[in-house]
Amino acid sequence: MTSKRTSVVQAGMGDDPAYKSVSPPIYLSSTYCYNTISQKGKYDYGRTANPNRNELSDTLAMLENGSSCVVTSSGMSAIDLVTNLFNADALFIAPHDCYAGTHRLLSHRAEQGRLKVKFIDFLNTKEVSDAFKERPALIMLESPSNPLMRLVDISEICKLAKKAGALVAVDNTFLSPVRQRPLDLGADFSVHSTTKYLNGHSDVVGGAIISKNQEHGDQLTWWANCVGVTGSPFDSYMTLRGMRTLHSRMDNQETSAMRVAQFLHKHPKIFKVYYPGLPSDPGYNLCKKQQFGPGAMLSFEVIGGFNAAKKVIEGLKVFQLAPSLGGVESLISYPPTMTHGGISETARNDAGIKENLLRISIGLESPEDLIQDLSASFTLI
Repeated sequence: MTSKRTSVVQAGMGDDPAYKSVSPPIYLSSTYCYNTISQKGKYDYGRTANPNRNELSDTLAMLENGSSCVVTSSGMSAIDLVTNLFNADALFIAPHDCYAGTHRLLSHRAEQGRLKVKFIDFLNTKEVSDAFKERPALIMLESPSNPLMRLVDISEICKLAKKAGALVAVDNTFLSPVRQRPLDLGADFSVHSTTKYLNGHSDVVGGAIISKNQEHGDQLTWWANCVGVTGSPFDSYMTLRGMRTLHSRMDNQETSAMRVAQFLHKHPKIFKVYYPGLPSDPGYNLCKKQQFGPGAMLSFEVIGGFNAAKKVIEGLKVFQLAPSLGGVESLISYPPTMTHGGISETARNDAGIKENLLRISIGLESPEDLIQDLSASFTLI
């Protein structure tokens, strides 16, 4: 049986019917000819289906061991797409420390009366128990969480959800299917911002949602076409092109991330490191249980508060200051004003996002250069 790694590398290759090109062509056409007035071919309109988007969705479904996948215009549109499966009385349970975009979306949808939402600490057993007593319709998880890298036992939450009659969606953006497969752990949906590790080159904005159940996949496909949030042909082409190196990139970036995390853990000017690959991390054992590796994202708190964090950022030469992640380049972000700047200070405090917190995405640069860059910036505080 062909491995997933090989299947991703060869996805779509040699399928060009006209010229047998090794690299699949981009199909930019917005519309396709009918055979007769009552008989269409496989494709008719670009919003509904496109060869490049279909190739990407098939590959993602294969990687996640799902039944189907819908490729969307962004990660947030993928999350929003899930909400269309539920009525206005449906209760969503989401992490109190989730990505600010998710927090903002669910909060405002609730204010509109489109759904009900409750944010809880999934590491607090009482909060989890109380939440399930309210008979939720959907459990939304982030594991690892953004930006504190907290892990949730996906299998255990899925067992509780099944007993309560709830569905489970897991944001798998931080790890990609190479490092975690939520559907194998019992989840119903695995959601991605394909902008990040899947594309891996910071030149695409996109999303995807993979379903375990074909019926759910068909419903999501219908809604994606109905509201018009499907991904573009070019972005689909670029994402699949990036995914051909996904396994190699993740292996390399994770190795470097471990070295950087170990360096930070020992540094006297660092108060705390958030990285499940470190034995000292609370999520270390769970990481070993449900992931195929700790990934290449980590956060840390510097001693000295906001001013120290600001000086570290200003002193960096190799790391770029930007709010995204998962690309070949190493990035640093300041969560309080960047990734989580769109939520209230109260919500940030509840999530544990402090003024001295920095988040880094490790790229493909030499780990020695990254460590030297950080070390030099720490001399400024």
